[in-house]
Amino acid sequence: MQYFQAVQQGKQRASKSQMKMFEVAGFAMLTLTTKKIDGKFFPVGEEEFTAVIDSEDGHVAVIVDKDGFTKAQSKVVKKEEAISILKNLEIQEF
Repeated sequence: MQYFQAVQQGKQRASKSQMKMFEVAGFAMLTLTTKKIDGKFFPVGEEEFTAVIDSEDGHVAVIVDKDGFTKAQSKVVKKEEAISILKNLEIQEF
């Protein structure tokens, strides 16, 4: 797959995840649209797994593909709020 095609397909997939995060968290940042494996570019996967990440400034809820590439994330929030976002994302049918 050519880089441009990977970007276009990955942007569509990541944008869907971003909108789901926005619906639950009220804010969502688009992160990665492509991933590089063995020197080749691929779009992020369609799969959607959720997690909470502990960062230097607080906690962030994320949506990742099966390889762990982050497609969308919340803003930095307190741990309790990040866990609440995560639970609400898990209730949503992906």
